[in-house]
Amino acid sequence: MNGLYALKPWYAARLGGLRAALARRGVSPDTLTAAGVLCAAGAGAALALLPAPAAAAPVALLLAARLAFANLDGALARDTGRTTRRGSVLNELGDRAADLLVLAGFLTLAPPWLVATAALASTLPSWVSLAGAAAGAERLNGGPVGKTERCLLPVVAAATGWAVPVLAVVAVGSALTAALRLGRLWRVLGEAGAAR
Repeated sequence: MNGLYALKPWYAARLGGLRAALARRGVSPDTLTAAGVLCAAGAGAALALLPAPAAAAPVALLLAARLAFANLDGALARDTGRTTRRGSVLNELGDRAADLLVLAGFLTLAPPWLVATAALASTLPSWVSLAGAAAGAERLNGGPVGKTERCLLPVVAAATGWAVPVLAVVAVGSALTAALRLGRLWRVLGEAGAAR
């Protein structure tokens, strides 16, 4: 179950012209990672400070830009031969920071314990994927509430004011995504061990 992650190849193709222009201008992939984090911070601020539904447009635009930067940074690094281990670490830290900054915007809209629960749960799918990659498995992505869905759900809250239900979906959906990834990872690692 890949969720909206299944659209990534289509989306990456739409960004191809922009990626080529950025490569020609020598833009650093790390700059794009930082831009994505700034967009997420802006979306969190808009969510916190603007009432629904006025928050919907800025949150949607900023989170669409956050996803574009998240797609472009790694692709640009690969296209230009500038992939580095430090860049990979920065990319992972940037993605986690971006998720947390958006969710921090809910602190004015929902109980802090629920925001904290959703924030913790939102990191679980990545923990599983990174653990699998450390064990030599292919990086797992997607799921019912992956990065793309975690960008879409705050837009729903910004449009409707349904902060508590959205945070509940983020928390439960992220935990389910992590469990599904762990199940896939466990099978893959078991098959790899049996093949030796």
